[in-house]
Amino acid sequence: MTDIRRKLPKQTWRRIWRFTGLLTAASTVLSIVLTNLFMEAFSQGLNTAGVAISLLMPLALGAPMMFYLTLRHEQLRHANRQLELLATIDGLTDCFNRRAFTNLVSRHLERRVAPGTEGGALLIVDADEFKSVNDRFGHLHGDEALRLIANAIRMSVRINDVVGRMGGEEFGIYLVGADLSRADEVAERIRRTVSQLQFAPDATPCPLSVSIGGAAFSRRQGFSELYRLADQRLYEAKNTGRDRVALMQAA
Repeated sequence: MTDIRRKLPKQTWRRIWRFTGLLTAASTVLSIVLTNLFMEAFSQGLNTAGVAISLLMPLALGAPMMFYLTLRHEQLRHANRQLELLATIDGLTDCFNRRAFTNLVSRHLERRVAPGTEGGALLIVDADEFKSVNDRFGHLHGDEALRLIANAIRMSVRINDVVGRMGGEEFGIYLVGADLSRADEVAERIRRTVSQLQFAPDATPCPLSVSIGGAAFSRRQGFSELYRLADQRLYEAKNTGRDRVALMQAA
């Protein structure tokens, strides 16, 4: 039971006890009604023994059964929710995976259809010279570097912004309601934070840096077009020295 308590959230336990109580009460009332009808038809009517039986049967047998069935149902629901969550999360960095990130941002962009609604910005972050990290220190240390970068990104954005790992050493960030100035501020904060990370595999200092491309928008944009524009700016940042930010305002 202790293990079950750890796995199920408090809200789920409240729902289990509520449903168990309601179903037990309903079955008790039904038992009394049926017992009364039965005894009216075949004896002198409801008596003390009949009342005791009609109460004890649902309480002694029904309540545990209701609890067990409700518990199993909630455990199954919880397990399914966990599986759905795992299917959207990148196991290495705990960011959204590419598919989940794309779907979330696409749905958000589809809602930005009314005049005057808030815009936003898409940033693409790519770790510079990351292949050399894997080549010098191995993939385990490379994975550690990616986790550090992912954490630096999460620390630099708001809770309602969306962060995803697009694959390899590339991350996507959707900044809800951000204009170009705000996007540049966040991108520079990420770049600085990553450059200040203490990464020293095997006691060997290894500086990390990222290049960031991005596009801000104020009118409706599709994800593919926004990603294409941000990727163009990332390419520009890479080709002009790395460890820098290049953004644009989408038309």
